[in-house]
Amino acid sequence: MASSETENDLVFQVTGVSILRAGETMEPALMAVCKDIRLGKILIQTNHPTGELHYLRLPKDVSEDYVILMDSTVSTGAAALMAVRVLLDHDVAEDKIFLLSLLMAEVGVHSVAYAFPRVRIITTAVDKEVNQHFHIIPGIGNFGDRYFGTDAPSDWGESDEAMDC
Repeated sequence: MASSETENDLVFQVTGVSILRAGETMEPALMAVCKDIRLGKILIQTNHPTGELHYLRLPKDVSEDYVILMDSTVSTGAAALMAVRVLLDHDVAEDKIFLLSLLMAEVGVHSVAYAFPRVRIITTAVDKEVNQHFHIIPGIGNFGDRYFGTDAPSDWGESDEAMDC
């Protein structure tokens, strides 16, 4: 019998990788949809204009997987750029990386798309600007702090307070 392509040949693995800390907020939804998904984590401390890798945990053989790279917000794109670079350094193909974000600034979209044109960018909305502190305007505040409850409402900006009404 001649060998032919079977259904098993077409099986592929998807791995979710969170850019810590806000990317973790997207993990429960991903795990609800993809029951057997493997997860990894990357912690990048952004010091504009560069970033520094502080923590990395990727599943074994991640290079063979499609990777959903998660960050709730992408402003300048610096952390996303470094995270993609880390995945490429671990032999993940650029066209197998999906950057998933709730909100992105235009500059972040352009930075990632220019540097890595084969990475697929998926977001719900794109805002026009970032302020002098590199926060998206109007944005949604620090999504990680809001999700994890680690930021007092008095520390939120004016645009954040308006969203709570």
